Amino acid sequence: MTEPFTVAGLAAALHARRISSVEATQESLARIEAAQPALNAFVTIDHEGALAAARAADVTLARGAAPPLAGVPLAHKDVLMTAGLPTTCASRMLADYVAPYDAHVVARLRDAGTTLVGKTNMDEFAMGSSNENSHFGPVGNPWNAARIPGGSSGGSAAAVAARLVPAATGTDTGGSVRQPAAMCGVTGIKPTYGLCSRYGLVAFASSFDTPGVLAQNAEDCALVLDAMAGHDARDATSVDRAPADFTRLLRRGAGARPLAGLRIGLPREYFDAGVAPDVAKAVEAALAELRALGGETVAIELPTVGHAIPVYYVLAPAEASSNLSRFDGVRYGHRAAAYADLDDLYCRTRAEGFGPEVKRRILIGTYVLSRGYYDAYYLKAQQVRRLISQDFAHALARCDVIAGPTTPAAAFALGTRVADPLAMYLGDIFTVAANLTGLPAISIPCGFDADGLPIGMQLQGRHFDEATLLDAAHRFQRATDWHRLVPSGYGR
Repeated sequence: MTEPFTVAGLAAALHARRISSVEATQESLARIEAAQPALNAFVTIDHEGALAAARAADVTLARGAAPPLAGVPLAHKDVLMTAGLPTTCASRMLADYVAPYDAHVVARLRDAGTTLVGKTNMDEFAMGSSNENSHFGPVGNPWNAARIPGGSSGGSAAAVAARLVPAATGTDTGGSVRQPAAMCGVTGIKPTYGLCSRYGLVAFASSFDTPGVLAQNAEDCALVLDAMAGHDARDATSVDRAPADFTRLLRRGAGARPLAGLRIGLPREYFDAGVAPDVAKAVEAALAELRALGGETVAIELPTVGHAIPVYYVLAPAEASSNLSRFDGVRYGHRAAAYADLDDLYCRTRAEGFGPEVKRRILIGTYVLSRGYYDAYYLKAQQVRRLISQDFAHALARCDVIAGPTTPAAAFALGTRVADPLAMYLGDIFTVAANLTGLPAISIPCGFDADGLPIGMQLQGRHFDEATLLDAAHRFQRATDWHRLVPSGYGR
């Protein structure tokens, strides 16, 4: 198949009948099977279901009234419910669990005509920044399989980077779409909290979890986000607002300076010591490109953003402690084979079913919610969360987007930080604030380090202003080719 393996390219080719959905799906499945031993990017591969959906899509396309993404292969992160397929959350606790219904975003993408080829590997219950916490083993980075792909949506990022699928869903609780997007050299967007329904997303931290998209470029992210976004009465946090046509908004007039008038905020807190030299150099070059395209950079301050990591790692584990209490061995999921009484059933089931990182966060969350510590930790963290939100609101009154590195360094070697949770958590230093504030954010490829590993630049924007982020990313990608580069051995 010679058609571009992007969402936009495949959609155009499918509607023009230059290729069939069966052909596109067969290629995707073949590439997944070939890459699985090295990358371990998938937990479930649905050959039969994917080809059946592809055949149905071809019938619809032949009639000439197919939805926009009809026949395009897609993968879902294994934290999203998919009716009739396993939804494991990469945990022993749910290793044999088959979802009885579709998540809202899964249903919307199915209605848009996409063909589901499988479920991607991830950190257990989305808890991790390296995709080393999976019950099914770590995921390899396509640029170097001995390096992490980032987490928790590492399987989705690796699958897109290796051109196994043109796009995949992810979820972002503290950077879990953007961080792996940066480390795998793809584009990843976390929309505003409430734009995409959380119904059918197995909860980690309910006030943070946000479905997102990983794809090769901003245009593809816009196409998939157009299909995903929308109000859902089953989710109390889903916002009822008029739909935005993100793809149409990308096609506004270009000209020599397409970003003229765009104010790009540069917080000094994002460019202080702690950023690897190669990352700083790549981001500075990307900012120079944005200026050349007409953008204006302005200095801003985010005085409380330095507290984002400790605030996040108080609040998110607290919510996880509550959400994961449902996994008790009684109703669904793993159950210990031998136990003395009900309390022993709970203890043994959770000890066997959860991995070390999940247990660590449950213990932290239970501690900060306990009597005597609630006011000192949980309540104080909520107060600082409000201050961080106020800082971003003040900053975004002076600029349209806030730019900086997505991660402080490129992908590190597998196994090097497993025994150092604090070092692992600090990898999210630039991403967690968007989840604390609910703001949209996108990571786009902007260079490579000395080891040939991708580097990402992050743009954050105002609530429900995904269009500005996507447009800035799209203009940058029309002027650069970082997003078009493919890891060795995975070209088409």
